[in-house]
Amino acid sequence: MAGGNERSMKALKEVWKRAENSLCADCGKPVIPFFIFSDPDWASSTLGVFICLSCSGIHRNIPNISKVKSLKMDYWDDAQVQFLAKHGNAVTKAIYEAHIPIYYYQPTYNDCQVLREQWIRAKYERKEFTEPGKQLPYSDGVKEGILWKRGRDNGQFLPRKFLLSEREGCLKYFTKQDAKEPKINVKIDVINATFQPEKIGNPNGLQITYLKDNKTRNIFVYHESGKEVVDWFNAIRSVQFHYLKVAFPIASDNEIKNRLTRNFLKEGYMEKTGPKQREAFKKRWFTLDHRRLMYFKDPLDAFAKGEVFVGSGENGYSVQKGLPSGTQGNFSWHYGITIVTPDREYLFTCETETDQLEWIRAFTSVIKQAMTPQEYAIEAYFKFKS
Repeated sequence: MAGGNERSMKALKEVWKRAENSLCADCGKPVIPFFIFSDPDWASSTLGVFICLSCSGIHRNIPNISKVKSLKMDYWDDAQVQFLAKHGNAVTKAIYEAHIPIYYYQPTYNDCQVLREQWIRAKYERKEFTEPGKQLPYSDGVKEGILWKRGRDNGQFLPRKFLLSEREGCLKYFTKQDAKEPKINVKIDVINATFQPEKIGNPNGLQITYLKDNKTRNIFVYHESGKEVVDWFNAIRSVQFHYLKVAFPIASDNEIKNRLTRNFLKEGYMEKTGPKQREAFKKRWFTLDHRRLMYFKDPLDAFAKGEVFVGSGENGYSVQKGLPSGTQGNFSWHYGITIVTPDREYLFTCETETDQLEWIRAFTSVIKQAMTPQEYAIEAYFKFKS
């Protein structure tokens, strides 16, 4: 730390060592004390919170609210250290996170920039969670507006009107603003929404996935405003939460929260062969959405070319490293994976060993979990379809 005196340095170190300040106040990333490692970490001298490097960059964009300083490279005077000691992450979070709706998605350091930025701005700039019962732009059960939607066939993004209704329990979109009938009308309980900035090629890109006739359909949208697209995301979660509260009246709030929108467990390219295991392996984009392993020719395809149900170990499902000996199909990638189901084996290859191990970990995490009654019904559908 440049400058400062011994007393301030000692006091700052003591505040930093508190357990409450060991994680970033905004994304939960570990904040490593400077006397252990040399990487810089940060704090806000006006909010009194300890934050990671990534979140400090967001704080710098709201200088009227947060003054960010390095805990090692900047000078901290006695008054600033005392302010930090008086506050810290626990006290400040108790103020700015006092009344977060249970459905509101609180991002972690693994989430994309737009989610983390709007979470930070919602807390400190807009103070959305400081008062009980505050009317929020995503909490009134209805949301209507324009999102730029990718065309299924031409790949162009065009403005489309979307309508989300808690009363009707659905999400609609219209090809024209004055259209009477929607292009789609999807029940809220079959919708998933996840941010996909890299896949969509826009920092505010959102993928909306839903089931139609038990088949997965993707819609890719974005909005120029980060706040607006995150409001849409949390509005979907809000409507889902209240719909499920009615549908499952004895379920706890946390049980329902766990059924709201979710990130995919894993995505990426693998090669696959057909059921006879003699066909050439073809490169496909795979998405593991809990027990649904879907594959697409292109990451932005609207419809999956096929789906595989991944059940639990106690029901005869397993994942194995490598391919069965004597596999005949030609493949260019050599890190194999075999998914064993009660009916057949599915063979995949990965480009690198790292990809192989990551996919195996993802499959294993699913297979270890017991199946719910709803998942038994989905499994029965997959068996009937095949």
